[in-house]
Amino acid sequence: MATQALYRRYRPRRFSEVRGQEHIVRALRNAVINHREGQAYLFSGPRGTGKTTSARILAKVLNCERPVDGEPCCECDSCLAVERGTSYDVHELDAASNNGVDAMRDLIEKASLGTPGRHKVYILDEVHMLSKAAEAALLKTLEEPPPHVVFVLATTDPQKVSDTIRSRTQHLRFHLLPMDELEQHVRWVAADAGLDVSEAGILAALEQGGGSARDTLSALELLATTGGDEIDVVPYGEFVESLVEFDPGRALTAVAHAVQQGRDPRALTEDVVRYLRDCFLSLMAPELVALPDTRAAVVAEQAGRLGAAKVVKAMERLGEILVEMRHAPDPRLLLEVALVQLTHQPSAHDLGALLDRVERLERALAEGAARPAAAPPVAVDPATGRVPLG
Repeated sequence: MATQALYRRYRPRRFSEVRGQEHIVRALRNAVINHREGQAYLFSGPRGTGKTTSARILAKVLNCERPVDGEPCCECDSCLAVERGTSYDVHELDAASNNGVDAMRDLIEKASLGTPGRHKVYILDEVHMLSKAAEAALLKTLEEPPPHVVFVLATTDPQKVSDTIRSRTQHLRFHLLPMDELEQHVRWVAADAGLDVSEAGILAALEQGGGSARDTLSALELLATTGGDEIDVVPYGEFVESLVEFDPGRALTAVAHAVQQGRDPRALTEDVVRYLRDCFLSLMAPELVALPDTRAAVVAEQAGRLGAAKVVKAMERLGEILVEMRHAPDPRLLLEVALVQLTHQPSAHDLGALLDRVERLERALAEGAARPAAAPPVAVDPATGRVPLG
């Protein structure tokens, strides 16, 4: 039997177990306690932040036989059926693969039918992938849903969901987890699961997870499986060091290492820009850096040596490269050329030419200041054409 993935093994079963989304938990629990649950919700936020998990918990508590203070008991037949994925009251649909109008019409026809529990809950994941025709078919049901039906729409890109659908739902926004809270959770999971993970490994998993609980636990599991002290992550700090030391060879070596790991050049460029953004924030607003304390200290030290001007210049240049990569036949070459340009150290010849130019400008300014002022024009009598005397 296959081993259950960490993120599934430690998936929250109750609202109280959901991490970093207190505003979501409070809103949903209060709605259940006061019997004022909505008939259509829109859960939006980055991947791995608890959207589908919260939707399942909501589905459980709405049909739970013994709910307590807005929480499911997780012991009754209804709760256990939802957890097993065999409940007749809860239906999940991946809108990315079922985005056609026929799938929506089938859902709408079944929504009006009865259900064993108190509520029939439909969870539509990646709802922004629905076609226009499917959205139009769903819209009418969202406007006038059957009284026993609750829709939970989940998306990582709410801007792509039509305004008409958003206006007919209660929109709850999920956030990336705060780094300190995510670190605490990861350490607890590692201890509870008996994983032999080093301190460096935990920090690497947190950095790779980027605030997503699911991605962080997946990285932690990979680390534990391979038995290494660190995940084979891209050394983004090498790019900054190459800028500090004006070392193009070091930058190109870092690119080659990342590509050998299977990294896409465009994704690599985006990650380097994010790393530079952390450097920028550590200089301008250190409290906004979402990294473990140990890692944040390393980034701050690098940023201090690089300086704000160089950080901004690098972000601007790599941002331009990202645009050019959209239609480039060889994105890696664009990245390498940009890094060589950024790590180019002005030569003595370049500095000498600059000094000569400055000296020429200074001489021109000095000569202009020393030149005597021109004499005023002489008045001529228009009647005689002569200069009047006296």
